[in-house]
Amino acid sequence: MAARWPSRSILGVDLAEPYVAYARARVNGSQPEFEIGDAAALHHDDGTFAGAAAQLVLNFVPNATTAVSEMRRVTRSGGAVAAAVWDFRGGLVYQRLFWDTAAGLDPNAGAARDRLFSGLLALPDGLPKLFSTAGLANVERGSLTIRMNYASFDDYWQPLLGGQGPVGIYVTALEDGMRRRIEDAVRLAYCSGSPDGERSLTATAWAVRGTVP
Repeated sequence: MAARWPSRSILGVDLAEPYVAYARARVNGSQPEFEIGDAAALHHDDGTFAGAAAQLVLNFVPNATTAVSEMRRVTRSGGAVAAAVWDFRGGLVYQRLFWDTAAGLDPNAGAARDRLFSGLLALPDGLPKLFSTAGLANVERGSLTIRMNYASFDDYWQPLLGGQGPVGIYVTALEDGMRRRIEDAVRLAYCSGSPDGERSLTATAWAVRGTVP
């Protein structure tokens, strides 16, 4: 955003102090700025911004309806509010590879997968309904697909051990024996009959935008 609109002030907000510190350390110049804040209680006046966006985060906000309402509140009339969330159920190949494999070995993995994949925002109409409920007009939905490129299975597996997101939380809570069984099974799924090496897996997100009346 800062590169696209160099004359505008761009502000990033995140609840996690380490994420904000990481972002601030990589700013080249005065923009964008970053602050610690709660998406469901933004510390800004009504109509402060020309637009607001939430990228790949609303799935993990306890009250996504409040967060979108806050985005609408701080955006001026006629401004755009946009968001993207992973299409966990139908478009996130790199995570389905993990969850479906783990669910065959551990019922707890199946339960975690089902909670994640059946949530409102995992469904095609989930995000548009959220925007409409928040009072946004001209709500449009599309999808965005990128590719997740991995140099090897280890490149795929090691980030899961950091405890981030639903997969990371599940993996780090496993006992050593079950973790090794799941790792071996996911390795076989990753390799799919070929030698270990580079893989390119698709990842699709639902993308929605609306206008503040």
